[in-house]
Amino acid sequence: MTTPARSRIGDAHRLVVKIGSALLVDEDGAIRHRWLAGLAQDFAALRARGSEVMIVSSGAIAVGRRQLNLQRGPRNRALRLEESQAAAATGQIRLAHAWQNALGKHDLAVAQILLTLDDTENRRRYLNARSTLATLLKLGVVPVINENDTIATDEIRFGDNDRLAARVAQMTSADACIILSDVDGLYSADPATSDDAEHLAEITAITPRIEAMAGAPRSADGSGGMVTKLEAARIAIEAGCHLIIADGRTGNPLKALEAGARCTTFLPVATPRTARKLWIAGSLNPTGEIVVDAGAIAALQEGRSLLPAGIVSVCGDFQRGDLVLVRATDGTAIGRGLSAYSAADAALICGHKSRDIESLLGYRGREEMIHRDDLVLR
Repeated sequence: MTTPARSRIGDAHRLVVKIGSALLVDEDGAIRHRWLAGLAQDFAALRARGSEVMIVSSGAIAVGRRQLNLQRGPRNRALRLEESQAAAATGQIRLAHAWQNALGKHDLAVAQILLTLDDTENRRRYLNARSTLATLLKLGVVPVINENDTIATDEIRFGDNDRLAARVAQMTSADACIILSDVDGLYSADPATSDDAEHLAEITAITPRIEAMAGAPRSADGSGGMVTKLEAARIAIEAGCHLIIADGRTGNPLKALEAGARCTTFLPVATPRTARKLWIAGSLNPTGEIVVDAGAIAALQEGRSLLPAGIVSVCGDFQRGDLVLVRATDGTAIGRGLSAYSAADAALICGHKSRDIESLLGYRGREEMIHRDDLVLR
């Protein structure tokens, strides 16, 4: 019998896997290299069958505080902000090196990406991060992502990597987001204190009753807990992404998950592409218009992207990534989408072939004015 989690992982083209600090780093701040080697085998197996993988890795502060001799001591003292940032700067190097070594044994290239909450909410930085991640995946690289703790202050912090993982899944239109932690999912009550606690295998909606089941963090190094996992699940399922909470303490945790290990799966109501299209269709007022010819309209109706060659004129003052209307020359609204170019650049390349973009603008941008995944027709 195929378990829900197994089918979600097996069918996923693009996955985000979040690793909790308690899994990757022991109580003394040392990286668990043997456990990491088993997880690297799982990632290699996923890549071998064509899945794209992104890793959101906690543990930098836990590793760094050991290197800087900022151990907690008898009073379990919390680090000051500047100490946490110093520990993160030190630990991130060792953490990235550990991932590079573990995945490198399977001939997998690794890239380090550091993000803040502001990077996922500021439109320009969001587009830059999304484009970078998409390019790395296209090149077969495994991005290892963490919050940029060395510069983040409270107002631009996620504060936990659960929500960061969900935002990355949302940003990249991932099919599944797997949170590996020291728990095997959501229970109706705390299983550590209640004999009647019931494990929930599948959740279709995050109701107040579900929210009431969340507890406090279970790890001194972890900054999350079930509350942040539910918040991550909400972000993921609204983006059309399955979110799975699973126990990662076993060796080869992803392999175990596919074999039927217990977990909790949050089910979205749409696919990532459908969710993105719905968001575009329901977004706020467009900031500009692009007028296209009959040939472009025919191509769009066949499911193709909008190329500069089919554009007759550009109206409005919009920037890259802004929502624009697409109209026919008679004024009929054809659809709406996210422009890959600003209005100024779009005006320069409209009517030209995509191969001419670099000579016209002085840089090589996207071939499409609006990619078909960023376009909704009426």
